[in-house]
Amino acid sequence: MRVAYRIGAAAPKSHLFDVVLRIEDITADSVTLRMPAWIPGSYMIRDYARHVVAVQARDADGVLINVDRPDKSSWRIAAAEESLSVLLQVYAFDVSVRGAHLDATHAYFNGVCVFPEVLGAEGELPVTIDRPIDLPDSAVVATSLRAVDIDAAGFGAYVAEDYDALIDQPVEIAEQTQVTFDVDGIAHRFYVRGEHDFDTQRLGDETARVCHEHHALLGRPTDLDRYVFMAYALDQGYGGLEHRWSTSLEISRKDLPRDNVTHDVDAWRKCLGLISHEYFHLWNVRRLKPAAFTPIDPTQENHTGLLWVFEGITSYYDDLAMVRSGVISIDEYLQLLGQMLTRVYRMPGRWRQSLEQSSFDAWTRFYKQDENSANAIISYYTKGAMAALALDLTLRRDTSTTLDAVMRACWQRFYLDDASGMPERGIEAVVSELAQQDMREFFDAWIRGTDDIDLKPILASVGIELHLRAAAPGSDAGGKPAAKTPTTWTGLRFAANDPNRVAAVINGSPGEQAGICVGDRLIALAGKRVGAAGLASLMLGRQPGDALSCHLFRGESLLETTITLVAPPNDTAWLTLDQAADDATLARRERWLSSLRLD
Repeated sequence: MRVAYRIGAAAPKSHLFDVVLRIEDITADSVTLRMPAWIPGSYMIRDYARHVVAVQARDADGVLINVDRPDKSSWRIAAAEESLSVLLQVYAFDVSVRGAHLDATHAYFNGVCVFPEVLGAEGELPVTIDRPIDLPDSAVVATSLRAVDIDAAGFGAYVAEDYDALIDQPVEIAEQTQVTFDVDGIAHRFYVRGEHDFDTQRLGDETARVCHEHHALLGRPTDLDRYVFMAYALDQGYGGLEHRWSTSLEISRKDLPRDNVTHDVDAWRKCLGLISHEYFHLWNVRRLKPAAFTPIDPTQENHTGLLWVFEGITSYYDDLAMVRSGVISIDEYLQLLGQMLTRVYRMPGRWRQSLEQSSFDAWTRFYKQDENSANAIISYYTKGAMAALALDLTLRRDTSTTLDAVMRACWQRFYLDDASGMPERGIEAVVSELAQQDMREFFDAWIRGTDDIDLKPILASVGIELHLRAAAPGSDAGGKPAAKTPTTWTGLRFAANDPNRVAAVINGSPGEQAGICVGDRLIALAGKRVGAAGLASLMLGRQPGDALSCHLFRGESLLETTITLVAPPNDTAWLTLDQAADDATLARRERWLSSLRLD
């Protein structure tokens, strides 16, 4: 059975894609179409079939054929003849990198949102992309799909090698700025929608340098012959989703590089870190995968305890590649490390959930966070990056190997030699083999356990000192010393857009002891009104042990309680270079942070 897809937009103002399937060489008495339930890289069931608003099937003579529903994600069509056509209308109003969005300004879609799988189909899948009506004449197509016969704007015929490749190559159609550069002889295209006032030269040059560094670590995949970045620049945005030959990004306009006068170094560094992260995924999770993802089952959750490897280690290498490539300084890198450690230290859930558990529970806990998540879970991204840092520096200090060597061995063993994927204890076996010692204690404590990683001696091995302090008032992401820190702590966290409404209560904190709950709205502390800025001004001069009356609304009820303040936790990290480090330590640091490129 052979299938060809065609997609267009007959009703952009209604946000409806028209998707037509031409199915031929049918030999069975029925054909089943099935939409994926989730998108690889985002581990939550999303039930993409719910956006399909109409399905209509016709035989070769144009006569309507009955369509029934065997389950929530599938359609079954009686097949009296050897060919039929199916029309689906798909509602597209999800602006995220995981969905599809259509209006009169642009069209964006992931294949999981619009292309059903035809069960039993074989061979390559032709795809025709029509120009949506009402879109600007200057709109162009950005995609990594392999072109067969397209016009200058990119509309026309493409092909995917199979269904997995079809749904792994998103498409953006819009007015876009394009930047091109080569990496290891491979053409890279960087499209930006929604922003036309940035330094295109710097975007291309610095992205290319980071990409070169990743290639130097793991080498060019044999099937990597093109790569496309698709970025949507908006007022506020941050996120990405990796694909085999491309990535989709959401970034803030202010984060793009500007000229030297207006350039926000911290913002661009954050943006470039996201770019680096998604690019590293073309090796780590898009090709080298957990065995549990080989093959991926698109209909249900695919559990693995290894997301700390595929997201956490990626989160370690995204910033490391920037300093190794020279686009950021060592001091800037230390600031980024301090911010990453701060995010871990501010999650008391790290004492309840291990990295392995965090990975396994991604589907139901990490992607479905609630008001108690800070107390109950830890991110396999951030603590995974911390564990990768600790593992790398421990190997460099105590053995003759490195995490670089471990990743190369995993790439060779679990992808190039045998593409069946990494077993659940696969990386642990490789680490122990290369280290020539049993590394089970490391993995038991810091991957399967909930112990805090003692980073001070590990960082000292490369001449870096770890400092911890209390969080400063206001927005304090860590990574830097602070001129002023508070003397007391309540353990209450407030909503970003409503500083009087409690968004989280840390277990064991004064706020919890006082009986304050999530959703409560504080109105007075010690007889003084809690203003629009929140508690900060009323906490000045307070000391541990002070007992303060607190008035709050819980729903429509006015309540009074007493909160007894304590000293704040030292949960904010910043790093400095050890000026007294010896030559061996300095040499170890130099090897760790130096570029892997031969040129």
